[in-house]
Amino acid sequence: MQLLLVEDDAMLGAAVQAGLEREGYRVDAATDAPAARLALGDHGYAAVLLDLGLPGGSGLQVLRGMRERYDTTPVLILTARDKLSDRIEGLDAGADDYLVKPFQPDELSARLRAVLRRAQGRVAPELVVRSVRLDPARRAVTRDGEPVSVSVHEYRTLMALMERAGRVVTRAQLEEAVYGGESAIESNTVAVYVHQLRKKLGDELITTVHGHGYRMGDAR
Repeated sequence: MQLLLVEDDAMLGAAVQAGLEREGYRVDAATDAPAARLALGDHGYAAVLLDLGLPGGSGLQVLRGMRERYDTTPVLILTARDKLSDRIEGLDAGADDYLVKPFQPDELSARLRAVLRRAQGRVAPELVVRSVRLDPARRAVTRDGEPVSVSVHEYRTLMALMERAGRVVTRAQLEEAVYGGESAIESNTVAVYVHQLRKKLGDELITTVHGHGYRMGDAR
């Protein structure tokens, strides 16, 4: 099970990462907000452990960006901010739980197990366009009932298109869905993912609307 730890305190981050890895988790580490966004854009994690005070942007901005692009990955906030208003703000932004520093390793492990259990119990509605089904709960894609293997970026591109089925989705909207608004994206990146999806799901499913973007399914 792979986790993302976002913590700018090097000593604390190393200690937390080592403890989690002893428990059998695989842990990627990020020390600032831009690195966290890049990691979230490139991987699908079981959960995110997120500090709020980060270089290059706040943890809340990272969290809000995740939720705005329909990323339901469980998030456990780790922070020294102990005011009730801070906890409420974090939970309202989409966090699943909140742990105030300093904390004991055993409590962190218990909180993490709890958010993972709750995430497994969530029921997300399937998205269906013609013969293609996307199950957000399992992160699974099928065509005519047969499993289709897609990359993390292809999956997010497909979800953005299926959520807006019948409507034009602009390149900017797809970039936001896939990368969370990170800059320095190559101009043809979205086109590459759409091309790969067409190969896997059929050329006729995704239409190019020249000068505007892409549309999946019939026009509304």
